[in-house]
Amino acid sequence: MKKITILLVDDHTVMRQGLRALLTSEPDMEIVGEAENGRQAVQMAVKLAPDIVILDIAMPQLNGLEASQQIAKEAPLAKILILSAYGDDEYVHQLTEAGAVGYLIKQTAANDLIKAIREAQKGNAYFSPSISKRLLDRYRESFLKGGKPLNQRSAVHLTSREREVLQLVAEGKGNKQIASDLCISIKTVEKHRQQAMNKLNIHDVAGLTRYAIAQGIIETTPRLV
Repeated sequence: MKKITILLVDDHTVMRQGLRALLTSEPDMEIVGEAENGRQAVQMAVKLAPDIVILDIAMPQLNGLEASQQIAKEAPLAKILILSAYGDDEYVHQLTEAGAVGYLIKQTAANDLIKAIREAQKGNAYFSPSISKRLLDRYRESFLKGGKPLNQRSAVHLTSREREVLQLVAEGKGNKQIASDLCISIKTVEKHRQQAMNKLNIHDVAGLTRYAIAQGIIETTPRLV
């Protein structure tokens, strides 16, 4: 029997250990790698070509949204399952747009994750029951209103590179370090940083950090090691 190969991506070691213990007990599943940030996740997805990538949203260096987009582009056969503490409709919408085939809430993941992996491997989508209900309710309400989208928040559209720079700025890195991390010039970093600030109408690092926290791009809780 060919096993379903899985890449675990979460910046909390304890979380990865728990997932590994849960999944390795399944005879049809195999953990082929673990990553602790989004940039490492993209590299390992390309190198290992797993069937499934289980991915958190709020991670250092490259958040789950950006990682999902890059994995979908560079390792398109990998199916992405989001496993996160953030269950807002906006997150679900953004991550599915980025290429995820499923979205699970961490608090209830133990009950749903194994089923979600098997469904994703079959080519199906899978969402935590609470998310599925909200999506269904919104669809029904939209249908009754003549198919018009309801209560869509006006979103600020940052480019992928602008979001990468925003995250690294919010993590406290300077332009020189960001340029080194992203292999671009300092002038290019400054350009993306300024463009992001202009679009968001935020003109200081503290404001960018608050925005990144509110959007789940970075975490405020200490990392577990």
